[in-house]
Formats: sequence, C-alpha cells, structure tokens
Amino acid sequence: MKELRSVLILDDDKIILIALRETIAPEGFEIVTADRPHDAIKLLEEQEFSIIISDQRMPDMTGLEFFEHAKRIQPNASRVLITGVLTLNTIIQAVNEGEIYRFVAKPWIREEIIATVHNAQQRYTLITANQRLQEDALQLNETLTETNAKLEEQVEALAKSRAELDQAHLALSKNFDHSLQLYLRLLETYNPLLGEETRAVVDLCQHMIDLGKFNETDAHTLKVSAWLKNIGLLTIPRDLHNRYRKKRSELTEEEIAKVEHTPIFAQSLASFVDSLKGVGVTIRAQYERWDGKGFPDGLAGNLIPRPARFLAVAVYYVECGLSREEALATILDESGNRFAPEAVQLFVDASRPARLPRTLKEVSPGELRVGMTLAKDVYSAAGLLLIPAGQKLDRHMIEKVRGIDEAYPLQHRLLVYNQ
Repeated sequence: MKELRSVLILDDDKIILIALRETIAPEGFEIVTADRPHDAIKLLEEQEFSIIISDQRMPDMTGLEFFEHAKRIQPNASRVLITGVLTLNTIIQAVNEGEIYRFVAKPWIREEIIATVHNAQQRYTLITANQRLQEDALQLNETLTETNAKLEEQVEALAKSRAELDQAHLALSKNFDHSLQLYLRLLETYNPLLGEETRAVVDLCQHMIDLGKFNETDAHTLKVSAWLKNIGLLTIPRDLHNRYRKKRSELTEEEIAKVEHTPIFAQSLASFVDSLKGVGVTIRAQYERWDGKGFPDGLAGNLIPRPARFLAVAVYYVECGLSREEALATILDESGNRFAPEAVQLFVDASRPARLPRTLKEVSPGELRVGMTLAKDVYSAAGLLLIPAGQKLDRHMIEKVRGIDEAYPLQHRLLVYNQ
C-alpha cells in the first residue's frame, strides 16, 4: 500500500499559503490549501490527510477551534499549529485536549517547517501502522470468540479445541511482540543510542520483576512501559534531544519545554500499542521525583504510580552518563529525594545476582579517545564493518574511523561505554 503523504494547509493569508506550499511540496508531499476554516472542514470530509497545518488567528474561528473539528473527522492526522503568540496557557490547553502535535512559531524557519512536517509524517505512519495491528488483533479476537461458542456445542472435541485456543493465544502474543520490535526498529533508526538504552532499561526492569514484588498487572505495566519509554522522543528532532542531554543550559525555555513534554505525547502514543491505561500513565511519570521536583506534572511520593517509581530508577541508571559505580552510588544517595526508597532497595537487590549493564554515551569521530571501548559495531556509509563492538580503541583505529568519516560521513554517531 502506497503511503499517504498529503498535507492540508489552512490560513486566511494567501501569501502564507503560497510560501508553505513552495516549502513543503518539494519534500514529496501533496499540498491542498484553504483560506477559510469551513472550506477546510469540507475538504477533511472529502479527502484523507496525513498532516493538517493551521494558523491560530483567523476571522471565523481559531486554529484550536478548527482542530476540534479536524480531530473528530480525521483523528489520526498530525495537527500542526502555526502561531505568532505562543503562551503557556495555549500549550497546556492544546496538549491536554490532544488537539495538536506540534507548535511552530511565526516567523518560522524553513528548516524547522521541513523537520516538523517530516516528524509529523513519521508520527502519522506509526499511528496508522499500530492501528492496523490493533485491527488485526481485534479480528483475531473475534475469531477466538466464535471458536469458543463452538466449543460449548462440541464437548467431545474439547481437547482439540483447547489446543487451537493455545495456538491462537500464542499468535496474539507474537503480534504484540512484533509491535514492540517494529517500534524498536523505528527508534533505532531515529537514534541508535535510544535503542540500546531501551534494551538496557527493559533488562533492568525484568530483573526487578523476577524478584516477585509485583502483581501480574504491575509487572506487565512496568515491562511494557520500559519498552515504550522513549516513544515520545519520536515527536521531536533528534538534535534537540541530544542537546538537551549534553548542553541543556544552552537551550531556550521553549526547547526545554518541548523535550519535557515528550512523556505526555508518549502517553498518547503508547495507547496504540498497549490498551492498558497504566502503561501510558507510567511512561508519563518516568521523570517524576519522589520529592516532587520532577516533570511533567510535579507529582510527589505516593501520587507517583507504583510501576513508574521503579522505572524511574532504571531510566536514571541508563541515561545518567555515569560509570556503573558512580551511577549506583548516586542512586543510593538520592533514595528518599529523587527516588522512592522501596524502588532503590529493589533495584539494588536486583543488581546483585545480575551484573549491571555498562552505561553508554554517544560521541562523534572527533570525540574518540585512546582507551575508549566501542559499545556497538561501527559501519561505513556503504555498510562495511569497520570495527566490531567490544574493541578497545587505539590511535590507529581512531585515525581509520576519522579518515573514513571525512571521505564518506558516517550515518550515525558512535556508541562507547562510559569509563
């Protein structure tokens, strides 16, 4: 099936419509424009769009009011609001009501518009793919229901029917696992570091689950939340996330707000993979602190969902950028402040029988140093293996990587272990 790449643009200023068309169309998108909200609503009823862009201030209705209609007619489309006045109240209202995917401030930067449209398209593709998976699962459930009805009339074939049910259940589990693996591949394409970090968080959470301190629902919630914890980052540019990690002090308040709102977007996106409400709530609360100084909601103490308290410790360990020993020492020091004491104790208990994974960081070829150990294979732009994971770098290896990067730039930054 050919991917839908159609953009509806609404603005009462025809000059802006022309400018947006000339900016976005060369990126491979079909552009449809309207200069009145009611005309745009009619277009939504007649044609499907992957992205909807609207100005905020218009004579007939605001952009947010238009998006209320758009969400009802085409809920899967990514909605982008262009506004010259970006207030905190507008952000909170739009995010809480789920009306928009991204803000773009006037005057916009061409590269920002292009990046926003591509990210919005990626979100639409992910949502529609997950929707198809859910429809397949629903169809399979309906098949199971019909099979169960027949079992009641065919008692003599009970043994055979049970075998069929077991096989169908296995198919459902495989479909769910397939959804998670599809998401992980998307995440690794976006940022290989996030893929490796996700695997590490999942392993740490599984070690805690194995100690038997969770009921079945909380165990499922914690494990699936560990898999999907980074899904919200797919809604922002990769460079912004990298700068937030390494040079947060250089970011604007708006950029920081974009990153720290990703758990809210993740909560919405997670519902397309797992229907359990607790998964989205747990992902949203992964950066909350026991002392109430976290984000995005400033929850404290027992107001933080229980699975999120344990997820927070695993996430910090993997993302903090410290060595294993330093990370564990910090976690112990922050018990009762950043972290729930119960979660810290279980994390420590889980780390005793299972060796803690080494923490990672992302570097450019120019940042490589003698003695660093690669955490992931290094490939050339042509796909040739240059240096396998686990190698301790010497001067010759570093010069080799830098020379190839200068001639044929590597597609991704490099992953090394924190020393």
